[in-house]
Amino acid sequence: MTQAPAFAPASDKTLPLWLVRPGAHGGADLPPGLDAVAQTWARSQGFAGKSGQLCLLPDAQGGLAGALYGIGGADRAGRDRWLLGRAAETLPAGDWRLAAVPADVDPALASLGWLLGQYRFTRYKPAEAPPARLVAPDGIDAAHVLALAAGEYLARDLINTPASDMGPAELEAAARDLAARHGAAVEVTLGPDLLDRNFPMIHAVGRAGAQAPRLIDLRFPGEGPALTLVGKGVCFDTGGLDIKPAASMALMKKDMGGAANVLGLAETLALTGATQGMRLRILIPAVENAIAGDAFRPGDILTSRKGLTVEVNNTDAEGRLVLADALALADEDSPDLLISMATLTGAARVALGPDLPPFFCDDDAVAAAIHDAGRDQADPVWRLPFWEPYETMIEPGIADLDNAPGGGFAGAITAALFLRRFTGQARHYVHFDIYGWQPSAAPGRPKGGAGQGMRAILNALPRVLGR
Repeated sequence: MTQAPAFAPASDKTLPLWLVRPGAHGGADLPPGLDAVAQTWARSQGFAGKSGQLCLLPDAQGGLAGALYGIGGADRAGRDRWLLGRAAETLPAGDWRLAAVPADVDPALASLGWLLGQYRFTRYKPAEAPPARLVAPDGIDAAHVLALAAGEYLARDLINTPASDMGPAELEAAARDLAARHGAAVEVTLGPDLLDRNFPMIHAVGRAGAQAPRLIDLRFPGEGPALTLVGKGVCFDTGGLDIKPAASMALMKKDMGGAANVLGLAETLALTGATQGMRLRILIPAVENAIAGDAFRPGDILTSRKGLTVEVNNTDAEGRLVLADALALADEDSPDLLISMATLTGAARVALGPDLPPFFCDDDAVAAAIHDAGRDQADPVWRLPFWEPYETMIEPGIADLDNAPGGGFAGAITAALFLRRFTGQARHYVHFDIYGWQPSAAPGRPKGGAGQGMRAILNALPRVLGR
């Protein structure tokens, strides 16, 4: 749907762009390669290297000779995740090249920020991408950066598409398109077949939807350690019979953000060739949590694929139900690494806000690898605990598990503990509680659907799967 990310071709017509920090004693720390006339011009314009400050440089004919772009002090780097995302939106049309990059700036990440800032969702209304284009900086792996951007673009596109055009059937079609591009095998279990093949909770949650519930199963060609990604595919969430208020329902097209993120990550893994060195499997329970005469009810007790019984104390805690059946299936293969991604709890947003998704992992070394990779790749994540004293909170009196314990405390943790009950054979299990949405526009991050945790996972895989 969205135009693919792309770098501009190198040519002798590209314009130089200098990334500049503030000087130690006021003014900008102008690069030594800048000629005296340009330096005088920059000072006369009051250019100080402040974050987002732009100074266009004229040539002798009154045309454009290049630009200086302020990236602020290194002490504020954490505030500007994508320092070139804003530049991509403010520079005039033309093809630009990085003429100077401070030593502490990663040109690959900087160029990724530029590409992410170029994204526009155009399915329903034309929207021009910023006209400035970037030439891939010397020394970076341009194909890798483009693969990262392509995965993010895919995730954003899927999340941004409303449920009228992104129901379970359309999500299946997107998964099939991905599989066709990369030679993956696809198996879909649909409607009543979910009961025959023992996915009762996926069926229960989705049976009231206009489109049949389904479990989408992708297997990519490759040899090596087994990586299984499970993504929540609730294409729209009314809350079910425990209906959400209108304000809470407004963004529920994004409740399939977990599915969008695992598909985006799979796209990047395939484009980089990483899938050849692993056995990658994608599982997506795709449903609508709708209201109809056959909707599942508060108080129902469901028997899961694993055999555990679950008391439904809130039909709006449906994501963990569909994930549980999918995780149980994934766990039966004993993968080396099993990861679930889901827009699961409001509690995670209360704790950490929209930018910083929590993840849960029992293994300290695996958790450290993911945290470090997220920090290094401008994809921050934060570890929360599988806090075992809270296990009693998810144990009701008449069933094995409670899908929505009362009290209002530790909602993200109790949801993660619930999911963990359906694993145990995987060598490592990690759960991400993502938001999948950018509430307001920021550099490199237009308002709308957002990928979270994908680059953190990608760059942690060598450390995790190599253990």
